[in-house]
Formats: sequence, C-alpha cells, structure tokens
Amino acid sequence: MSELLTKSRARNIFYGGSLFFIVVFGALSFQSHRYVVTTSTASQPLTDAVRLGKHVWERNSCINCHTLHGEGAYFAPELGNVMTRWGVYDDPEGAYQALSGWMGAQPSGIEGRRQMPHFEVTEEEIRALAEFLRWADHTNTQNWPPNDAG
Repeated sequence: MSELLTKSRARNIFYGGSLFFIVVFGALSFQSHRYVVTTSTASQPLTDAVRLGKHVWERNSCINCHTLHGEGAYFAPELGNVMTRWGVYDDPEGAYQALSGWMGAQPSGIEGRRQMPHFEVTEEEIRALAEFLRWADHTNTQNWPPNDAG
C-alpha cells in the first residue's frame, strides 16, 4: 500500500487538482463576466433621474420597510411592481402624481394600520423616486413577484 501513494504522487495529485480547479474557476469567471456584459435585466437606460431616485431610496432607508424585487423588509408592500399596480407603468407624469399624492398623505392616521412616516423630500426628489420605481418595474425579474399584489 505504501508503494501505491508515494510522497511525490500525493504532491502531483495536489498540484494537478489545484491547477484543474484554478482553470475551472477562471473559465467560469470569464463566462459569467461575458454573460453579464452581453445580457441585461434592465430594459430602460439608467438616467440621472433614476440615479437620484436610487439615492433618495437609500437616504430615506425605504428598504427598511419595503421590499424591492423581494429584497428588504416585509413590513410594507413590495415596490418592485408598484407602477404596474397603480397603472402608471409607461406614464412618467402619472407615476410622479401617484407617488406624490401617496407620500403627501402619509401618515394616514387610520387607526390599526401600519403608518408610513412623512419624509421631507423635494418635488424633484419625488419625481426622481418615481422614475427609479418605474425603472425597477421595467426590470426583467423573471416573473417576480409571483402575483400582482407584490
């Protein structure tokens, strides 16, 4: 038995196996980077308004209550498809008006309901947040969320 696996054979198996998995890792890394570059889930361009809306989303920690495509907290509704649910998927002005009206009416003061706090945001920031949510709604999520209600 000692003749079967000598020290030099064990070393060669280690180096050969290591080299094999380094090559496999490199090939998979190259393929995944190529895949990301050639395919995109975004069907709309990333504009300055979308970037500002993402900044507003992050600054106000919206993800601490809401989910966006399943990521975040489950205290408040999913917002990945909110523009579709509100019927303003392809209407930037309608999206702004709907979001502005909703945020302006918060907190609603209805007893027994979860309350969204009032955020001090400018008209430009609400418009940008609406664009960010429209952009997120246009993202190819491969049928997530599984129902229209989020």
